[in-house]
This record gives sequence, structure tokens and C-alpha cells, in this order.
Amino acid sequence: MKGLKGVIGRVRGWRRGWHERSKLERIDLYTRVTLCSITWFFAVSWGLLPLGDALDEGPVAITLAGAFLAANIAQSVLSNRNVALAFDAYRGTAPFPPGRLRLPTALQVLMTGLLVALAAVGGVQEEGLVLLVLDLPVAFGIPYVLLVPVRRFLLQSAAFTAAVLALLAAVGVPGGLLFGAFVSLVVVVLLVLVSARPSVWSLSVMWQAEEARDMQARLAVAEERLRFGRDMHDVLGRNLSVIALKSELAVELAQRGNPAAMDQMVEVQRIARASQQEVRDVVRGYREADLPTELMGAQGVLQAAGISVTVEGADGPAGIGAPAAVQAALGWVVRETATNVLRHGDPRHCWIRLARTRDAVVLEVENDGAGATRPLGGADGDDGGGSGLAGLRVRLGALGGSLGAGAVGDDLFRVTATVPLTARPDTNGRLAPSPEPSAAPSVLPEER
Repeated sequence: MKGLKGVIGRVRGWRRGWHERSKLERIDLYTRVTLCSITWFFAVSWGLLPLGDALDEGPVAITLAGAFLAANIAQSVLSNRNVALAFDAYRGTAPFPPGRLRLPTALQVLMTGLLVALAAVGGVQEEGLVLLVLDLPVAFGIPYVLLVPVRRFLLQSAAFTAAVLALLAAVGVPGGLLFGAFVSLVVVVLLVLVSARPSVWSLSVMWQAEEARDMQARLAVAEERLRFGRDMHDVLGRNLSVIALKSELAVELAQRGNPAAMDQMVEVQRIARASQQEVRDVVRGYREADLPTELMGAQGVLQAAGISVTVEGADGPAGIGAPAAVQAALGWVVRETATNVLRHGDPRHCWIRLARTRDAVVLEVENDGAGATRPLGGADGDDGGGSGLAGLRVRLGALGGSLGAGAVGDDLFRVTATVPLTARPDTNGRLAPSPEPSAAPSVLPEER
């Protein structure tokens, strides 16, 4: 029972690890596993089945067949270990250690010699020889084709083909089988080339695009920091200079016993308070989330990630016409939920809906691809929810609003935010509900 639970736990861990990967990381892992699987597919099919003929040909043939099988398995293991390093070398992220090719090269020579020896003692039938030749270069070729230019790979493959055919001809293999072996080698070389190189090239292009997007994001953050720094300098630079000068003047007047020093300090106090208010205005404008801007940003980011987006109600009275405080609160919800849609699950479509009731604006963000994961945190009251949703609940709670999050069916997840139309900013620039519900703004017409 404990063993079964352990297996189930590992399977769940693998599944959770898969869902936690980004789409590009999933494609990368899938490509690596596919290339590694090709090696074993050839080893256990074309490479293993023909060796059964050796069982009827005496101990020498059995020994050669067993040695070929062992060398083939060892070559496949080394191939799988070298694929990841070959990937990195092809992308230019890390060099491939040249010494790691010595043992695979020796095994390739050994397998070729064993194959020729099997053909010489009659340990493999006619069709089996063609199949063994088909399996011969696969394990070595998959990582190697990523390490050398295509022209060099083709020239070396041609030389290897000529050497194998010459050795088989030397041990008396007839011309028909030689032609079949030639066709097999040509097919498998081209198969290795077209299965490995284009796949890794496509991954390299996608990783470069991902790195470019990350760089653009970092540059945007740096640019925004510079803009904020310039704004703060413009706000505080002049006022602090005036405060310093007036303070020095007040000190000199006080030393002389001049009562004008008090007037100067009063002016310093006034300028300091004005500067404080200006800083608050700058910070509030920097931190506020504008609903139309957040909707456009979320739509652009999600579409760039391959997720189709449908926005409903943003152009109606529930969206742009809502009070500024309501829009700011809903803007934060759009920002956080769009981020979580990207980070969790495997969504293909996201729906963003804005609607107005008699006394509130309701925002719904729904995405598919939830499956067994919890894309946006737990449902209401679930302590397992993300800190982002917890922060939104606190923010909306201060406005008299609410936030609900939970699964809808087997594959959908929905976040619902409700903000009353009476929400307004308090004296410190933070959003807070109005103490007078009767004084609600009348910007939005009532629904009919």
C-alpha cells in the first residue's frame, strides 16, 4: 500500500512539475525526450530483432550478437547523456567537452566490426543485416549531428557508408544486400539529420525570442525607473534647494537676533509641506492602475503568449464610464489575474468581462486549461491561494468590494471582482469606500 502511494505521489509530482513549466520549457523537454527515445526505438526494434537469428548459428554467432547488443545499449546510454550537452553547444550556451566523444567513437567502431563479423559467420539473415545497418549509426549520430556543420556531417557519413560497404563486401556479402545496406545507411543518415537539426534550430530561435522578450521587459522596467527618478528630481530638486537656502538665511538672521528668521522658517515649513504633497501625487500617479491601460496591456501580453483573449463590456458604461476609483481597483485585478493566467495552468483562451449592476461594477476573468491545477490560487477561504489574490482581497475589501476565485467545471477557472460605485480615494490618495452611499457619482446611467 505504501509503495502504491509512493508511486502515485511521484506521478503527481511529475505532473505538477510539468504544469509548472512554461510552454517553451515544455517544448524543449519534449524535443529532448523525443530524440532520446528515437535512439532506444531503433535499438529495441531494428537493432534487437535481427539478433535472434544468431541463436541458431552456434556459440561464435551468439557471442558476437551478445557483444553487439551490449555495445548498442552502451552507445544508447551515452547518446542520451550527450544530447543535453549537444543542445547547449548548438545554442552556444556551453561548450561540448571533446573528450566525451572518445568512448562513443570507439563503440561505433566496435559495433561496425561486430556487425561485419556477424555477416562473415552467417549470424544474421539477409533482412536482418539490412535492419542492423539501419540501426548502426543512430545512437552516435543524434548528438554528433548537433556538434558539427551539416556539410561535415554529410561528408563523414558518406565516408562511413563507404567503409561499411567495403567491409561487408570483403566478407562476401552479395551485391543485392550491399545495395540494401547502402539504402539503409542513406535513409538513416538523412533521418538523423532532419529530425535533430531542425528541431534544435527551432528551439534555439524560440529561446532567442524569449530572451529578447525578457530583455525588452527589463529595459522597460529600467526606463520606467529612470522616468520615475526624473519626476522625483523635478519635484524635489528645486524645492530642496530653496529649503536649504532659506534655512541658511534663517540661521544667519537668528544669530543676529532678527525676528525675520521666524518668517523664513515658516516659509521653509510651507515649502516642505508642499513638497510632501507633490511627492504623494507623483507616487500615487505612479502606483495607480488605470483600467483601460491594464486591459490593453493584459490583452497584448496574453496574445503574445499564444493565448486568445476576448474582452467584453470595456467600451460600455461598465468600463470607461466608471468612476476613477473603481477603474483603479479593477485595473489592479486585471493586472494580477493576467499575470497568474500566464504563470499557471495551460490556457488557450481567456475571457475578460465587465458588467454593471445597480450599485457596483463586476469584473470576471476566466481562463481554460486549468485541469488539475489551480491557475489563480484557491477558492475563497482557501489558505492555499496565492499572495496576489490575498492582496487583491484586502484592497477590494477596503473599498467595500469582494473577490471570488474558483474552478468552474473541469477545465475553467474564474476570478470575480465586485467594486461598489461608491468607492473613492481617501485623503491620503488611497482607495476607500465612501461613507455616504447616497452621494454616489451619477456618471453611469442606470440599467433598464
